[in-house]
Amino acid sequence: MTNPWEIYDALIDDLPDDARVTAVHRGPQWTRVFNDGGGCGAGYTIDAHSRPALSAGSPAEGRLLRDVASLVKSWNLAEASVGLAAINSWYSRQETAVANGFAPTGEGVGWREVFDPYNERFAGGRIGIIGHFPFARGALTRAAEVLILERDPRPGDYPDTACEYLLADCDAVLVSSSSLVNKTMPRLIELAVGGGAHTVLVGPSTPMHPLFLDLGVDTITGWVADRGLEAGMLDVLPGIGPGRRMHLHRVPS
Repeated sequence: MTNPWEIYDALIDDLPDDARVTAVHRGPQWTRVFNDGGGCGAGYTIDAHSRPALSAGSPAEGRLLRDVASLVKSWNLAEASVGLAAINSWYSRQETAVANGFAPTGEGVGWREVFDPYNERFAGGRIGIIGHFPFARGALTRAAEVLILERDPRPGDYPDTACEYLLADCDAVLVSSSSLVNKTMPRLIELAVGGGAHTVLVGPSTPMHPLFLDLGVDTITGWVADRGLEAGMLDVLPGIGPGRRMHLHRVPS
């Protein structure tokens, strides 16, 4: 991949020209953006304000969706969380996801079930997990080794910088799409796919867009909000909010 911004630009370029943001909800774990097409999208909240915000003093509500989505390229990562949520507010619309080839994987937003198929498929193998999913080791008991790489490592985790050394030897790599916020995803895909690993994007932050298949990703798993979800509901709802998982697989050539 010669230019890692190409992923971001492609996601922004495919958004409609006239859609507008109607509400932004910044939660401690998830940032959500709503648009006037009835969409709600999520981005993992990274509360880092190290660089000046590109949109300082400009509220997102009422702005064109494309403009808010472009904030995903900001190095103020709290602002980039809003940009990713804006991108997902379009691709996480059920109509858009289905048109892009995605299919439902079940009700609810529990993510352990996404990991379950890889327990058998890669039994005896080495599985890399980008992001600390607390259930990962319990879901992948048949793997010979489960390597969890995390920016804020817990006991037993590797720091995420170990990706340059470890991913090339993995049989499967599951990548948290929150890595789009901190800008590490393009390199993570390159390392996993380049090493021949079965590569999966996972989590509510995943844009349900087939461009990732062209990059060699095997499965894209994301989140679609239930119809009627409104910003005012999110303060009283636990977790990400009601919705369902959808996925798209790469068809072998």
